[in-house]
Amino acid sequence: MKLPNLFGLTLAELEAEFVAGGLERYRAAQVYYWLYARHAATFEAMTNLSKPLRAKLAERYVILHPVIAGTQAGGDGTRKYLVALEDGRSVETVLIPAESDEEGLPKRLTLCVSTQVGCPLGCRFCATATMTRRRNLTVGEIVGQYLAVQAVTPHRITNLVYMGMGEPMLNYEATMRSIDIITHEITAGVGAARITISTAGVVEGIKRLADEGRNVKLAVSLHSLVDAVRGDLMPINRKHPVGELVEAVEYYARRTRRRVTFEYILFDGLNDSPEDNARLVKLAGRVHCKVNLIPFHSIDASLPEGETRALRPSPKRRIEQFAQALREAGVTVMLRSSSGKDIAAACGQLAIAGDR
Repeated sequence: MKLPNLFGLTLAELEAEFVAGGLERYRAAQVYYWLYARHAATFEAMTNLSKPLRAKLAERYVILHPVIAGTQAGGDGTRKYLVALEDGRSVETVLIPAESDEEGLPKRLTLCVSTQVGCPLGCRFCATATMTRRRNLTVGEIVGQYLAVQAVTPHRITNLVYMGMGEPMLNYEATMRSIDIITHEITAGVGAARITISTAGVVEGIKRLADEGRNVKLAVSLHSLVDAVRGDLMPINRKHPVGELVEAVEYYARRTRRRVTFEYILFDGLNDSPEDNARLVKLAGRVHCKVNLIPFHSIDASLPEGETRALRPSPKRRIEQFAQALREAGVTVMLRSSSGKDIAAACGQLAIAGDR
């Protein structure tokens, strides 16, 4: 009989499991600490538990978490990790350093985590969409990415972005439970205010996040405010058109009083015109937001042999002009760098070779 895996349980779930099994409730907090603050791989390592209790736990449960199966280092300091899962599949997660402080330490160290193997949304600009086999990650597989990378990183990971492989809002329960674990005071991980959830526009998830009042940030993958253009780039727009998406974001902003980030990849001749700029300015007048402008990174290397995507990045000069026009209109703008592009770790480039 396969034993239950404790890794991935929240504290409340661990307490319920222990009480149901005739163990003292307070033991759950001790085990929780070893699982997530100390990343214990065995019950024997939990030295503040009695030997009989450790033996009893080993008879009843297992501790299984994902492991790092490969690492690639980019020239800009970005590192991409291949994380192996229990069923033989894998996901990628990316560690991105910001500029260094006076002591040479990164001011910010951001981990981009995955929530699904592959992605069902089919966005034309995303390599993950080329993967045909897919499933949701478990809570433990999401948390495990963070703990596994932190274990091999000399500096503290300061920020998490749920922007890796998959759509977090389509794995909502596991995504939020992973945040509950990572942000718990016993875990001493990353604070909720330093966590961002990115969605391609799952309206139900945006509204649910607003109603739950979680202290995390929301980023929306936008890329166009024209339904025909966005629908071509992102099939989800056919289910949730721009108007419906914007209404959901407005609802989120009203309920939470938090600023929303709009992610906007600039494609040559597709969404980088003065008219597109004006639409973003108008949106910023409705929703308290900032706009992240992102250069398009080719995914042709991830496509089946002979297939290409007729998408080109906007020229650098046009990107700068687009950003300046937004700033002159009072919109907060960030120009995202292409961190990790040389190791296929930049925005939209994550995919597992052979898992298609």
